[in-house]
Amino acid sequence: MRKICAATFITFVFSTIASAQLPSGGDAFFGYSYVHGEAFSNSRTVQASGGTANMNGWETSVEGKYLPWLGAVADLDWHYGGHNTTSCVLGGGCNKFRLNATRDTLLFGPRASTTYGKYQLFADFLLGVGYQSDKGGGISNSDLTMATGFGGGLDYTLLPAVALRAQLHDIHTTFFSKSQYDPRFSFGVVFRF
Repeated sequence: MRKICAATFITFVFSTIASAQLPSGGDAFFGYSYVHGEAFSNSRTVQASGGTANMNGWETSVEGKYLPWLGAVADLDWHYGGHNTTSCVLGGGCNKFRLNATRDTLLFGPRASTTYGKYQLFADFLLGVGYQSDKGGGISNSDLTMATGFGGGLDYTLLPAVALRAQLHDIHTTFFSKSQYDPRFSFGVVFRF
């Protein structure tokens, strides 16, 4: 799944560059990302003890500006985390183990922005796919689902071509036929072109 997401992301970037309707500018972002939310929705063992996890990872995005205030964004993230849990069998013993999860999303959508001095505020709405895999203690499952995200952020310009970015998105997925609304916070560096 990661290879498919990476190939799709790279194809989007190169097709945007090669198209006749070239953007008038844009930016590329890379940084640390954090998600806290339900990560183990399908495991009956974990549902009893709570299926949430703190998931750390990275996020990268590329935006092409078609108007000074409007652009198109491709966004890719990868998060990983774990949850200590206990599995007990009726009439048997209990087994403690760690259940690990990875979650990836590939999202596309429009972004509107405005600039005030060294600050640039933006908001976007993103659609795409999400993939999650849970493993540990004899449990192994995965799911692919549609994902949506909405949110925004703030860039602080350090140099004309470099800025720092903080952003917050609400990511909605339906892994294992159960809805998740998880906030995603990201912080990193923006390179403008």
